[in-house]
Amino acid sequence: MKIDTTLYLVTDSGNMTEETFLNKIESACEGGITLLQLREKERSAREYLSLARKVKKIVRRYNIPLLIDDRIDIALAADADGVHVGQSDIPVADARKILGPGKIIGATAKTAKQAVEAFQQGADYIGAGAVYPTGTKKDTWQISPSDIRAIVQAVPIPVNAIGGLNRNNLEILSDTGIAGICVVSALMQAPQPMLEAWALRAAFFRLKGRSPMV
Repeated sequence: MKIDTTLYLVTDSGNMTEETFLNKIESACEGGITLLQLREKERSAREYLSLARKVKKIVRRYNIPLLIDDRIDIALAADADGVHVGQSDIPVADARKILGPGKIIGATAKTAKQAVEAFQQGADYIGAGAVYPTGTKKDTWQISPSDIRAIVQAVPIPVNAIGGLNRNNLEILSDTGIAGICVVSALMQAPQPMLEAWALRAAFFRLKGRSPMV
């Protein structure tokens, strides 16, 4: 499945009202994010599903795919575009059996071996990291640019870097071959996510030697 992972937003609704959260999502969409993953670790299934449906209404207006973190049941109930699974979640192969061929399935990988396994099981893209320390995941394991480069070279699907990334620290990824970047705090904590998304896109395109308008 062809997907654009250039600017991938992973949400964090902590310490926000629902209205503020949804407004940030809308603003980030206006700024040009290309993929959105709804990650709600602390919510009940009912709350998670309710929020997923509200977020889906927003992203649909911008033709941005909605992925659900971990929860295949929520993805099915909300008719999301797919899921993202980590190394401790349901295997990609089982997620693919449940969701079928028409949905997007992303997987986290910290090694080339993990990436190859995810690809062989049917993953559409890989999230590789963490590049930098991050406050959104307490048990994160950092990997080096050379690790990310090895992952990119090991699989024929898009590989995105994730972990503490912002528009001022992407240079470390210049020779890795990544297809895009995943961000959390850089947009969720930005006063104006739309403007920050534009800046992130521009920074990434400069990294890749491309025009920001492409």
